[in-house]
Amino acid sequence: MAPAQKGFSWSNIAVGAAMNMFEVTTLGQPFEVLKTQMASNRKQTMYQALKTVWSRGGIFGFYQGLIPWAWIEASTKGAVLLFASSEVQKVAKTMGMGPGVAGMLGGMTGGVVQSYTTMGFCTCMKTAEITRSKQLEAGMKPKTTWGVFIDIWRREGIRGINKGVNAVALRQCTNWGSRMGFAGLAEGPVRKVVGKSSTDKLSPMERVLCSSIGGALATWNQPIEVIRIEMQSLAKSTDPNRPAKPTIMSTFKYIYKENGIRGLYRGVSPRICLGIWQTVCMVSFADTLRDYINGK
Repeated sequence: MAPAQKGFSWSNIAVGAAMNMFEVTTLGQPFEVLKTQMASNRKQTMYQALKTVWSRGGIFGFYQGLIPWAWIEASTKGAVLLFASSEVQKVAKTMGMGPGVAGMLGGMTGGVVQSYTTMGFCTCMKTAEITRSKQLEAGMKPKTTWGVFIDIWRREGIRGINKGVNAVALRQCTNWGSRMGFAGLAEGPVRKVVGKSSTDKLSPMERVLCSSIGGALATWNQPIEVIRIEMQSLAKSTDPNRPAKPTIMSTFKYIYKENGIRGLYRGVSPRICLGIWQTVCMVSFADTLRDYINGK
């Protein structure tokens, strides 16, 4: 993790937006689409999910929802996440907290702030974009992306566009708290292995290793992600057993009743890959870029 700096680190806003745009435009969106496909169609195998996504336009099917929703989300949430988490980590470290605890507090705060400021409606629209093709199976003609947005707005207003935002906030709080916390905790073992003290600077590859560990371990909260996707999904809007007004608890009960405990962990494999890539971009790559900007 980058050393704490004095004063507000305004460059974190630009770095966060740039790194999150890079993350989602490269490997992030394909993993997001595959994860969402499996979580919203919990009886599909990995192979079936890959075939389904591919059938939507080949390689372009894996980038469904990238423009405009993923780009809007990435450019805003990355800026909010990195700025908020960095400021909290800076305060935590001045209070004598270690990198693991400081990273966890910073990640939790940044995750919650980004959810309620930008991510709520973006994740709703991304999930709607990815899952709307399932309406064909119910004999319904899928609408365009903006058609879906306008339809939700007319029917449910701002609350509908932000459907599932509490689940998003819970997911992001635990996501980035775990990612940054575990990445910080991983520094100790990594330093011992490479023979560095707590004051020695980690190399870019050592940062990537710490971030990969943090990203992989942070997927323990996959049930929250499956619940979030189900709450925002259009795929089962005609299912009479699905809660009419889904809450986190009612959606949890519905998924467990329909698919058991395994249903709550559908899509965990692509999410591990996504978590590693996101953490590498937003922690190790971002730290390296900030060091460059600050002339360190």
